[in-house]
Amino acid sequence: MILLQLFLSFAKVGVLTFGGGYAMIPLLEREIVEKRRWASSEELMDYYAVGQCTPGVIAVNTATFIGYKTAGNLGGIVATLGVVFPSFVIITVIAGIIRSFADIPAVKSAFAGIRVCVCVLIFNSVVKLWKGAIKDKAALALCLIVFVLSLFFDISPIVFVVLCAAAGILFTKLGVRGK
Repeated sequence: MILLQLFLSFAKVGVLTFGGGYAMIPLLEREIVEKRRWASSEELMDYYAVGQCTPGVIAVNTATFIGYKTAGNLGGIVATLGVVFPSFVIITVIAGIIRSFADIPAVKSAFAGIRVCVCVLIFNSVVKLWKGAIKDKAALALCLIVFVLSLFFDISPIVFVVLCAAAGILFTKLGVRGK
């Protein structure tokens, strides 16, 4: 039963998510955190952070983490298949017909509108992540430092994550966290 729920829940996330990994955060919050209670908001954010730093697609990595946590190895496989299956079917169908429709002005306009919508969804996800992550002055300082560095330097996200993890540990040991 739990494996079927994992597959169907992640298939729903997969079929309703447009715009990539960040656009799926609100849907994951509702389905995984609020409805199913398979993870907390903090855990979901952690899975997202790790999923961002590991090879592969964020949606797949996150599904694998949550599936594994919920039902072990088989749960990880089933959740991953669930999130990938809708995309596989949709992309296969679209690939078969896209060439004949790609140059139609209405199709081009529709894709332009979809891109704008996806930007808004990603912005909303960033605001949600911000509210969950920035809980004290130390976290705010780290956020601002990473933001500025990422604007001016081409630094790997892995470096940022490792350095921020080390800073979080150091801040906690020094008693800086929570102030």
